[in-house]
Amino acid sequence: MSELERPIKSRALPSDAIVVEADTAERAALAVRFELAEVAHLRAEVSLESDGNAVRASGTLQADVTQVCAVSAEEFAVNIAEEIAFRFIPESETATLDHEAEGADIEVELSDEDCDEITYSGDAFDLGEAIAQSLGLAIDPYAEGPNADAAREKAGIVDENAPSGPLAEALMGLKKG
Repeated sequence: MSELERPIKSRALPSDAIVVEADTAERAALAVRFELAEVAHLRAEVSLESDGNAVRASGTLQADVTQVCAVSAEEFAVNIAEEIAFRFIPESETATLDHEAEGADIEVELSDEDCDEITYSGDAFDLGEAIAQSLGLAIDPYAEGPNADAAREKAGIVDENAPSGPLAEALMGLKKG
């Protein structure tokens, strides 16, 4: 069960874009799932269109989250604005493709227009879970807050690219003199 469950019947696609907004409980559950301090806002607007047996989804994802800095452990706000695109494919169709590919070397080339494929079973797919996964992919797991450099300096951590050691100190002494 997804924190942002939004089942869509694959045979009766809406003609208008679908707007998915997470409520308070859904945002709290997503914050736990993605180890965020908070998900303050999550909204996606997605258009669906039939693509043979598959359903193509495209739209935008907007979220305001609070992350914990990987360096200072302080919380800071992050705004996420992403274009999203994926295809929902019936499991039965992927099973056929897997059977045809059995024993064969397959080379797949993806272009910028290609999108993630999500399989589903039954007569409905979960648009909300796809949006939640897109949010998870948009989050920087090593995000640094505005005080990260100060925290490094306070801890005595120097820039890895800065020269260090006895030779570097001798050269710095020559530059000063």
